[in-house]
Amino acid sequence: MKIIIAGAGGVGFHLAKLLSYESLDVILIDSFKEKLKNAEQSLDIKTIHGDASSINTLEEAQVSEADLVIAVTSVESTNILTCIIAKNLGGKKTLARITNAEYTKKNKIKFSNLGVDDMILTEMLASNEIKNILEQSEFDHLYQFEKGKLTLVGVTLGENCPSLGKSIKEIALQFPDVHFIPIVIKRKDSEDSIIPRGDTKFELGDNVFFITLKKGVKDLCKIVGTKHEVIKRAIIFGGNRLGLNIAKKLTEEKIAVTIFEKDKDKALNISENTDDNVMVINADGRNMELLEEEGLNETDAYIAVTEDSENNIMSCFMAKLKGVKKIISVVENMDYIQLSQHMGIDSVINKKLLTANTIFKYIRKGDIVDMTTLNNFNVQILEFIVKDNSKVNNMKIMDIDFPRAAIIGGVYRNKKGIIALGDFIINTGDRIIVCCLPEAIKKIESLML
Repeated sequence: MKIIIAGAGGVGFHLAKLLSYESLDVILIDSFKEKLKNAEQSLDIKTIHGDASSINTLEEAQVSEADLVIAVTSVESTNILTCIIAKNLGGKKTLARITNAEYTKKNKIKFSNLGVDDMILTEMLASNEIKNILEQSEFDHLYQFEKGKLTLVGVTLGENCPSLGKSIKEIALQFPDVHFIPIVIKRKDSEDSIIPRGDTKFELGDNVFFITLKKGVKDLCKIVGTKHEVIKRAIIFGGNRLGLNIAKKLTEEKIAVTIFEKDKDKALNISENTDDNVMVINADGRNMELLEEEGLNETDAYIAVTEDSENNIMSCFMAKLKGVKKIISVVENMDYIQLSQHMGIDSVINKKLLTANTIFKYIRKGDIVDMTTLNNFNVQILEFIVKDNSKVNNMKIMDIDFPRAAIIGGVYRNKKGIIALGDFIINTGDRIIVCCLPEAIKKIESLML
């Protein structure tokens, strides 16, 4: 499979990194040599220096032989133009990253007729992620498989966690009615992702991801020592498209929203064009004195979504010190993600990572129906459909030659989610969720596909 990626920024680089594990023919195009140099030094891919929307550049990349052209530069118009030209030069399928929701609405223009087969709306992905986190406020991260029949949740274990110092086997015996399985752990101050086993013990500061059933999400709170907080009021720092998308979603849920926007003209425009239930204040969201005057101490959630990662992190850190229950920060600089978590910021949203994960689904083989990567974790979570000729078909999980660097998190069968243990027999048609380190992907695929 030949894939051309236009744009070597955060999204393009992360995609190229994921694909470097796949032994695919990948070409990365960018007009900045420095970005390409970084990719050349760390990834086993081809690069071309040039304008991705140039006919000459695309022909140099032999776009007529490309199975997929992905345009993810920082300029929306460039992405659309690149896809149109690539399609007309013979590219089989095109995908553009966009920021303007207007292009996804039903209108007189059908972009697929022009050459853009599909579009990924970055802000919509991020706003949906934030809304999900606020709905399950007892956890830092949430991802649903099969409409929530199996749910992935992430949390950092604090001093109130009753499971500290206990092994997973011990916890399972203590809470027999809670159906869960921890699929990955990252210790405090560690860079390594751990695939846990029965004798793995939880420690203070562990960042843990679990898979549980829909009904087990609340019960899981007993294990990790958290509780659900009802979000009634929220402050959003940043009046950009993402901030407005979030405000719209929250007001639909009857949550009172205050937007802090330091640009006077932008704040005035927002005030004139948003719901009456949204209060807009022309001020910096880092102004603690003003925030307290506007009811920060009575606010349930503080969400920083400006384009400046450092401002978002610092404002969230100050809000955390003031006792706000739920803190969410958009952090576009990948290097700052771990720093944010060390500072106690509950949930970190990286739009580039969300976009790359979504696009990656177009690339994987057809029997892999879903995929997600976790912030600051070197793991992939894949959902497979078991076929008649799959090696795991009709086998007990305990009898499968499964790599140590992977774990089965759950199974979806007959419209039901199942936390499958060792004696569970896998059947044709099952949807299997697997968490694995990169080095185990090929082995997992050979078993499942």
